[in-house]
Amino acid sequence: DEAFVVLEARAREGARRRYGAIDARVEERLRRELDLIFAKGFAHYFLVVEELAGQSPRTCGRGSAAASLVAYTLGITHVDPLAYNLFFERFLNEGRLDPPDIDIDFPWDERDAILDFAFRRYGAQRAAMVANHISFKGRSSLREVAKVFGFEEAEIKSVTARLSGYCRAGGVAAAIAEDPLFQDRSLNDDWQQVLRIAGRLEGQLRHLGLHCGGLVVVPDEIRRYVPVQVSTRGLPLIQWEKDQAEAAGLVKIDILGNRSLAVIRDALQAIKEQTGREIDYASWQPLEDARTRRRLCRGETMGCFYIESPATRQLLRRMFEQGPAEDSAFLFEHLVMASSIIRPAANNFIREFIARMRGKSWRSLHPLLDTVLEETYGIAIYQEQITQIAMALAGFTAFEGDQLRKIISKKHKAQTLKDYREKFFAGARKKGIDDKTLQAVWEQILSFGGYSFCKPHSASYALVSCKSAYLKAHYPAQFMAAVISNRGGFYSPLAYLSEARRMGLTILPPDINQSEDHYLGWDRALRIGFMQIQGLSRSALKTVLAERKKGGDFRDFQDFLQRVRLDCTDVQRLIKAGCFDTLEGRSRRPVLLWQCLAGSQQNAVGETGLLFDAPALDLPRPPAYDDRKVLAQEIETLGMLVSCHPLCLYRRQIERLKPVPARSLEEWAGRYIAMIGWWVTGKRVRDKNGRPMEFVSFEDTTAIFDATFFPSAYGRFCRKLSRLRPYVLKGRVEEEFGVATLRVEWVGFLEEKE
Repeated sequence: DEAFVVLEARAREGARRRYGAIDARVEERLRRELDLIFAKGFAHYFLVVEELAGQSPRTCGRGSAAASLVAYTLGITHVDPLAYNLFFERFLNEGRLDPPDIDIDFPWDERDAILDFAFRRYGAQRAAMVANHISFKGRSSLREVAKVFGFEEAEIKSVTARLSGYCRAGGVAAAIAEDPLFQDRSLNDDWQQVLRIAGRLEGQLRHLGLHCGGLVVVPDEIRRYVPVQVSTRGLPLIQWEKDQAEAAGLVKIDILGNRSLAVIRDALQAIKEQTGREIDYASWQPLEDARTRRRLCRGETMGCFYIESPATRQLLRRMFEQGPAEDSAFLFEHLVMASSIIRPAANNFIREFIARMRGKSWRSLHPLLDTVLEETYGIAIYQEQITQIAMALAGFTAFEGDQLRKIISKKHKAQTLKDYREKFFAGARKKGIDDKTLQAVWEQILSFGGYSFCKPHSASYALVSCKSAYLKAHYPAQFMAAVISNRGGFYSPLAYLSEARRMGLTILPPDINQSEDHYLGWDRALRIGFMQIQGLSRSALKTVLAERKKGGDFRDFQDFLQRVRLDCTDVQRLIKAGCFDTLEGRSRRPVLLWQCLAGSQQNAVGETGLLFDAPALDLPRPPAYDDRKVLAQEIETLGMLVSCHPLCLYRRQIERLKPVPARSLEEWAGRYIAMIGWWVTGKRVRDKNGRPMEFVSFEDTTAIFDATFFPSAYGRFCRKLSRLRPYVLKGRVEEEFGVATLRVEWVGFLEEKE
């Protein structure tokens, strides 16, 4: 097979590039994988994926494919599967009938260019996107039926906004009856009818959409295998969704957009331009750096890919509370574990996992699992450990174990979990294993229900996380500018600006001569980009940047008006955002606005209000705006305060209350305290008894902190949460593994500004 000959040659060339020489261990694994790829006829597939991955220098091959040494040598993935003992059979095994599935992340704004390349390279006759079958779900079915009944948008939103995205239409009535969020809400007869009809509509196909990245390529003409239509974006679209496509034997490649890869790209480019230092993405080993290791172990990862959520930051702090890990390999392995165990169904095992990691003695559930679970302290964390447990305890083949994994994750509902449980118990009993031990093992297996991750996937993501953490540790301004500019991450721009201030960065307002479309970071400063100005038209932005590049900096406001043809409303937004403060002084904002409006009326260019060629006008000189007016204009034009943290406006009231600052929270463990916080983000969950509660992150000017609203407190205060205003929080500080959180018992709003 000619394709296989090419594949083997490229794999061996890549192995020499990765390892320097092909030793016996590399040769054995390479030979085993290549033989299986040849037997399955997948050589062409690997070559196509390699070609696509090669179109960008910054990619993240992820999923189970990261366990493949062939994928690693071809540059499709970037984590060494030998160094980290990645289980190849999770990706491909002899019994597997469906084709492999390789996912590749590209920077989010490069993804369309990769797809364009694919269609140019392979032709629209041979390639097409996979469909998503979009069905009516709880909130969407409720919304659509309510529209038909003529309900106003505001009233519809008052109901749907309070519902979980996972709430089924049939469960809305129960949610309204039981959830404290609906204490002020009852539904009339019309709404009751809406609920009944929405329940019937739920699950019905609404329309076909594009899969987030699924691309299929065939040797000849794709219409021979599957019906094809043209999507609204003009791309060929098969009418089957991914499971149907895979069941039919179509080979799928997932080409996905990742904002954090764009963050890393933009930060590296800024570093190169400003310092001359060029960091090679592929060979970069961030964990060799002590500062990066410290930041990771302290959970100082806000903005860092995949490890910035409140739950993950807390987990890292708990894991490494005794001090930063000095061994980079140990730290990487435990980052991989952290990103895998942080899933809802595994919550019961997290506390025990941390205790064992920190030295608590433990014994494996059975000696046959010693090898399988040794690296994860006797607790199943990775998807492939389901397969390995089934093979070790019950005599399953790799294929049978993988089928059990798929059933647990609910991807194959036709097969019943009950049948596999009986087979698992029967096989294990033959080895003399008692039912009590088997039930304990089975409970760990069931914790993988819903979503969970395989080790290769988590390892691939952990590598990107480490690179993000390195940039934050060494180049915080460039990194935070890239995070906000790419509109990615877990938090709002305001939260990221607050983090930047805590890191010692100076936040600079937008400036007509200094700002670009995106945020700029250099030295210890962060400049707001034009992209942050609410309502500024793209055409106006392009015009300003093009003229500045052509004619140089603007000398003053009059020079700007004479050189740039803009709508009056766009100029007003620039003035209110402070873009001319450096040239004209903040005190002249009202004069500039008068001049803008008068010039618009004098020119009277149709109804567009264009200001080019506006003559200098002799206008009254209105008084300068006070601080309140300037801050109000910031919020109006930028959507947030950038000149200071919002809590700074309440300094006197805060001083009178004498709250505990967030950075000192650990010192108050076990005591009842008061704190001031600005809402950052929240996550509603249910406790083991099904009662709603919420984890909320707040911040003050010193740090971000986490608060827990258990069911009783949640029931009293849930309708106050998620409002962008200062909160007074009272409760007891709870500490576990060196991490303090506030158990909230009372919530109020800080009194109005003086």
